[in-house]
This record gives sequence, structure tokens and C-alpha cells, in this order.
Amino acid sequence: MRSLPETSANNGGGPVGDCPSGSARAAHSRFVQRIRRRYPTELALLPPGVPGRETIGALIDTLQAGGRALPAALRVARQLVIERLAVLDVEQQAPLDAITLTMSTLAEVTLDRALAQAFADQDARHGAPCKDDGRRAAFWVLGMGKLGAVELNVSSDIDLIYVYDEDGQTAGHGNSHAGVSISNHEYFSQVARTLYALIGETTEDGNVFRVDLALRPNGNSGPPVVSLAMLEEYFLVQGREWERFAWMKSRVVAPASAMTSGEALPLRDVVIPFVFRRYLDYGVFEGLRQLHRKIRDEAARRAAGRPERANDVKLSRGGIREIEFTVQLLQVVRGGHFPELRTRSTLTALERLVAVGVMKPETASKLAEAYRFLRRLEHRIQYLDDQQTHLLPTDDADLGWIARSMGLICTADTCELLDTLGTHREFVATEFDALLHDGRTPGAGGCKSCGGPPPQLDGEAFLERLPAAIAARVRTFCATPKVAVLRDETKLRLAKLIGRASLAIDEVDIREDAVLRFIDWLEPLLRRESYLALLAERPEVLNRLLRLLGLARWPMRYLMRHPGVIDELADARALQGRFERAAYLRDLNERHSAWTRGGQADEESLLDTLRRAHHAEVFRTLVRDVEGALTVEQVADDLSALADATLDCAIRWAWQHLRQRHRDDPHFAVVAYGKLGGKELGYGSDLDVVFLFDDADEADPDKAAEVYAAFVRKLITWLTLRTAAGELFDIDTALRPNGNSGLLVTSIASFERYQAGRGSNTAWTWEHQAITRARWCAGEPRLAPRVEAVRRAVLAAPRDAAALRDEVRTMRERVRAAHPVPARDGQPVFDVKHSEGGMMDVEFAVQTLVLAHGAAHPALRDDIGNIALLQLAETVGLLPPSVGQSAADAYRELRRAQHRARLDEAPTQFDGEAFATERAAVRALSRAVFG
Repeated sequence: MRSLPETSANNGGGPVGDCPSGSARAAHSRFVQRIRRRYPTELALLPPGVPGRETIGALIDTLQAGGRALPAALRVARQLVIERLAVLDVEQQAPLDAITLTMSTLAEVTLDRALAQAFADQDARHGAPCKDDGRRAAFWVLGMGKLGAVELNVSSDIDLIYVYDEDGQTAGHGNSHAGVSISNHEYFSQVARTLYALIGETTEDGNVFRVDLALRPNGNSGPPVVSLAMLEEYFLVQGREWERFAWMKSRVVAPASAMTSGEALPLRDVVIPFVFRRYLDYGVFEGLRQLHRKIRDEAARRAAGRPERANDVKLSRGGIREIEFTVQLLQVVRGGHFPELRTRSTLTALERLVAVGVMKPETASKLAEAYRFLRRLEHRIQYLDDQQTHLLPTDDADLGWIARSMGLICTADTCELLDTLGTHREFVATEFDALLHDGRTPGAGGCKSCGGPPPQLDGEAFLERLPAAIAARVRTFCATPKVAVLRDETKLRLAKLIGRASLAIDEVDIREDAVLRFIDWLEPLLRRESYLALLAERPEVLNRLLRLLGLARWPMRYLMRHPGVIDELADARALQGRFERAAYLRDLNERHSAWTRGGQADEESLLDTLRRAHHAEVFRTLVRDVEGALTVEQVADDLSALADATLDCAIRWAWQHLRQRHRDDPHFAVVAYGKLGGKELGYGSDLDVVFLFDDADEADPDKAAEVYAAFVRKLITWLTLRTAAGELFDIDTALRPNGNSGLLVTSIASFERYQAGRGSNTAWTWEHQAITRARWCAGEPRLAPRVEAVRRAVLAAPRDAAALRDEVRTMRERVRAAHPVPARDGQPVFDVKHSEGGMMDVEFAVQTLVLAHGAAHPALRDDIGNIALLQLAETVGLLPPSVGQSAADAYRELRRAQHRARLDEAPTQFDGEAFATERAAVRALSRAVFG
């Protein structure tokens, strides 16, 4: 908040000196005029500047000390604060958040004072309300709407809900009738009545705030106060979709002690699961659509025959409410997965929607600009007479004053105020209509076949409109028991989706087999209606999904396992760019911080967060892959980098949940082998890893070893456990020292001795083959140079070349025997990985070259991948001319073939004569290396 000029007390807090020429004066307000006439001496009690919590509290104390009772002191304080805000806002252009924060603080302070008085009154009559354990029962005043979001208007009512934590009885006072014990519910109901009298009743000094309890469970027909247990049951049994939007902005606003003590945490644990679902909740669209339709209809009814009511800056088309609904809808849909979206502030939420990729920056910027403009305009409307109205005045003088106070002009000839208002409202309305377009392309006009009754999924009229193959598949689909028991509403939604998918064959050039795969994909998701709702609400997502399914089979399998990732198709980032480690980790850290702020950073939430983030990134890479935007090598690089980042994050998060941890950060590293080590990871590849720790500075090395052993067991669980969000990785630790009989985690000193061959426990040749592709991939960066030093020392060790070739050749034959390639219909087939002349032959040859010649050629020790190593070996003369390059080209082509086959769930075995050129190149390499 920017600083404001000091104000003088003798003119009601007006600015020191004159206003700039042509600017507006707060004194135009009839409300300000009344306050200055009625309270000329009291205005001086408020010190200069924006009133804060302490200032407002001191003002109330001073007014009471001057002889006013609490109800009068609260009301007069309210009048003085709003007069001050009118001056600061109109004459000094105070920021919007300065005004709304002050109003929200005024509500909190006055409610806290009133609540203290109500407790004192009822305690004197009936004693303290007690829980079963004898402690005092807690009572919370919840601010909803703009009070909950700290966005309160200057003439707003306050939406409140009263909740107490536990039923019981009051302590009572002897046997007199007046002191009889009553139930906690009766006690707090009396407190609610006292609060209304102190805050809401209109006296000669006005009121403090109009109080509205309509948002409580069961609305105006429900009790004024509810217990926490009653609230929880209501949410489970009767809670309606629109109430989730209301409760998203709820917060405890009184008593002040409850806002900082943490006593209201049980309330938060009841509210959050009601507001935010664990899945992407597109089903909420229809609930908000119905609510908004009622609001618009009501606004239209009020405006009928009264054209001045068309300029309602809150409820009319393109008004404040549509900005709030736009933001809240996106928050509720995704807030279960993205806790950082769980903010009450509209402007903060817009920033966070951009950060998670849900809204374009330029859209959020324009909505924020419109929101600030409309809220400032709303305040000026209310300053005029201190009325809870949102209608632009029809009086020219009032309209001109409002315009000047906002730095605009409004005359009989031109009105910049109305022009600017119209521009903002049109943009807001367009964005809102695009969001709630009933599943149809906004602005698309009508379609000839859209009239008449909705399509019946199993109706002949519907089936006849479909291509023959799709109609046959739908008939089979409808005959399944899962479909037969679906609600009629769900069947209608399925019919619409399948109908749209069929139309897409001609309209957007989708292949017919993509629609058949789409129907196959739908079948296991019939009970997960939120995903069907997503496709119904976002036609562009459906089209992108169909295109993806038409390009390859494996995306369908991935989408069946992780259906939530289809939301990524709504994000333009899915179709461009590359994986970015820094952005990925930043998003995860922000999500972790959000869980922590909400008190929900438990292991279950973090495990699901890791899985969802990883699945989304894998899917983005998959989309780019099948769209042809990435090469096979780029896909492998990105998947490997993603695994590295996910491992690193899992280490940091899991360590904080280890009870035995003995330091803030673990001295721990993960060494990647195999495909991950060589940065050749594929979709669904296992991770071959070795876990190391550094105990050099440990006072008790044995204790440290126990701690890290417990940590690795936890980490493996974090990485492999299947949760509601799915699985993360399959982990293979067989390459650790002494294989499956060795310890799960080894000190780095022991690892060095084992690999270097010092002592009786040393590595085998096949382990040295594996280490050619090893690298530090996650954990403490300080350990990375030591891991690399061990690897390079192994590769630089002198070896008997002939003995090495024999050992590697023997190992190659053992692997080939373990993966036989049977003939197909009596004809030989070629497996791109395991057959002679395949990828495995290349990998064994490269390992042999590195181990045999790494001592003489240091460049071979670099972990640069098989293709680059082959090219380097030819360059330094270890391979005949063209042999290395030809083998590198062959390896690249074989990888492509394997990759394409796996994407389409096709076999990686081909006709025996396939890849003749590539196989010849690999055979030439084997002859050059092994003789």
C-alpha cells in the first residue's frame, strides 16, 4: 500500500492544503456532509492517515470514555472511519486495498468488542458454555463473501455464520431461575441475538453493519448458530454446489484470539474438503451456471421498466460479480490439486491462476484492471448517501462528481466514465460467457441439427447419424452393465460427447479410429463424471484429445491410467516448449508452501502432489512427441531430466517426514544407472539407481547408517507406492554394491573402495560396464563431484583388453539367451533390442570401448551418450573409418523404430529382412570391437 498525505483533524480528515484544480471533493457526498454536521468535534478524535486496528480500537475506547455506551461508540466510530475513507479515496486516490482492508478491519474490531460484551452478558446469566472435558466451548464468527476475503465495501452488509465447536451445557449459577444451566446451543443463540442488537440494529446513530445470516446451513430456515458436528453433517448430506463458492471465502473474523491461537483449525478441516475436491471438478460448472442464471434473471426483473437499474456495477452483465464468479470457478475446479489457488482475494487469485497456467497473463491483467475500476466506482456510488447500492446515479451532478474523483470527465457532450465502464464490462462479460457457454463454442450462432429433443445414447435416431463402425461400437458400449446403470443425465452427456467426436471426423479432420479409441477410453471412466464434464465444457480439449488418440495408441493407455492429465490439453504449454526443471521445481515448492500454509502438508497430500505433477509433465512430453515436435533424443532427455527433478524433490520432502532425521538436510545422493544414467529414459521405464550417503562428519557413523537406511526405505515407498493419484516410478536397486544381497544404502567411502577394487569386496566387470552410464542425478550437489570421480577412476583403470572382451562377450551371450526371439509363422524376426545386430550389441560394444581405452583416451570417460561415444571412438582411431558413424546412425534409427512401436503399442519385432542396413552397420561395429 502506498503512503498517503497526512490529513488534518479540523476538517474531518480532509487533505492538507487544497485539492488539485478540477478534482472532486469528498464534501459533495451527502453522507460526508451529515457526518461533519453531526460529529464536528468527534472527527478530531481520529488521528491522521489510514485507520488501522489499533487506531479504531482506541477510537472506540475514547468514545466510551466520553460517556457513550458500547452500541453508540461502535456506531459513531463506524461513521467517522467511513468519512475518513471517503476523503482518502476521493481526494487522495487511496489504493483500493487500503479502503477494503480498513473496512474489513473495522468489522473485525467491532465484532470482537460486541462478542466480548455478548459473552459477558450470557456468562453472567448462565455461566460459561462447557464441553464434556470441562473446558470452555469455542464460538467463532465467520465472515463470508467480501468480509472473508478482506474486500469489504464502504457501505456493505456483512455476511456472517456462527459456529461453535461442541455441544454441552453451561456452568449455571446456583438454583435461581435466572442462573439455570442451558445448552450450549441455547447459550450461543442468545449470543447471536446480542450480536445483532449491538451491530445490526438501527438506532439514532445508525447501525454498525447490516448483518445477513442467509448463508448459514439451510439458509433463513436454519438455526442462527450451528455446532461443528452439525456443519460437517450438513456439508456431507445437503451442501449445494453454490455454497462451495461462498465457503471458499470464509474465515474466522471474531473473536480476535481465535484468529491467531489455532483453536479454529478443526473448522478448517471441515470446510476445505467441502469446497475443494481431490479431483479436477468440472462438474461444478453447471452449479455456478444455474446460480448465475438466477442472479441475472433477478437483476433483469429489477431493471424491468426502470432503465437506470441496467447500470448495476455489481450484478449487471460484465459487473463485479462476473469477475468474482470467473475467478472462483477456476479456483474451485482446480483448488483440490493446486492448493496455491486457495486464496480468498480476487486479485491475488488472478495472479495465481496465471502462475499455474490456467489463465493468460493479458486476460488476468485486464480482469484485474476492470475489477479495480468497478470496485472504486462502487465505493463512490456508496459514498454519496451511505447506501448499499451499486447503481450509477442518474443525477448529472453526482455522475460528474464520481467521474472527476476517478480522474475522468463526464459532461452532457461526452462521458469518459461511461465509456470506460462500457469497455470494462464488455470484456468481463465476454470472458465470463466464454467460460460458462454451456459446452458450446461461444458466439458460434446456431446449428441446424441442434434443435429438438436431446440425443438418446442407445436411440436408433442417434445411432443412424454415426458412421457404421462407430455406431456398432456404441451399441456394444450401451449393452455393458456399467452403461445401463448410469443416470439419464450422464447418458445424455455421453451421447453429446460421442456425437461431437463423430462430427469432428469431417469438421477437424479426425481419424475414425481415434473416435473408436475415445469410446474405449470412456468406458473405465463412466463413474468419474468430472472428466466427462471437462470434455463437455471444453470442446477444444475434446478435439485435441481426439487428435492425440488418432496419432498413437499408447496415449490412450496413459490417459486411462491418469485421466486427470487431459486438463493439460487446455493449456497451450502442452503443445510447445520443452521440460523446464527450474519451473517444475518452483511450482512444486509453491504447492508445498500452500499445503503448509493450510496445515495440510501431510504425506498423503505430498505423495499425490508429486504424482500429479509428474504425470502432467510426462503427458506434456507425450503430446509434443506424438505431434512431432520432439526427436527421440529430446524425448529421452526431457523424461530423464523430469525424473531427476522429481527424485530431488522427493528426497527433500520425504526427509522432512522422517522421524529419525538427525540434521536439517541429508548428506545423501542418488546415482542413476541404465537408461536414466544414460539420459535415454522412455515412457514407463524403470529407474536403475544406487543410494549413497556421506558420513564423514558424523559423530556416530553407525547411527547415521541406520538413519539413512530408514530414509531409503521411506524414499522407495514415496517413489513406488500407488496412491489415489496413481504410481510414480518402479525402482530397481540391483546395481548397488553386492547386488540384491547388499545394503540398500552405502556410504560413499564404501562405494569408492568397492568400485576401485580395494579389499576383498570388489566390483565385477559387469558392474564396471554399468558404471560407464552412471551419474549423480539427485540429492546433495556436493556429492556429485565425488560420484563422478569414482566413475572416472573406474573407467581410467588399466585392463587386459583381451580378457575384457571375452568377459563382455560372455555377458552378451547370457543376456541374449535370457531374451530369446522366437520365429513368427516359421519365419525369423528381428528384435530391435535383443537380436543380433540390435541395440544391445551397440551398447555392449560402446561399454567395451570405454573400459578398454578410457585410460588412454580421457574423453571417452565423459557421459555423453552412445551415439556421441561412437563418433568419438572413430575420431580418435579406435574404429575404422565410417564404422563408428554408421553404427551411430543405425543406433539412432533403431531407437526411433522402438519408440514408434511402443507409442502405438506395436511389437518391437519386425520381419527378418527389416533394417538390413542398420544391422550390417552394427555387425561391422561388433567385428571391429570384438574381432
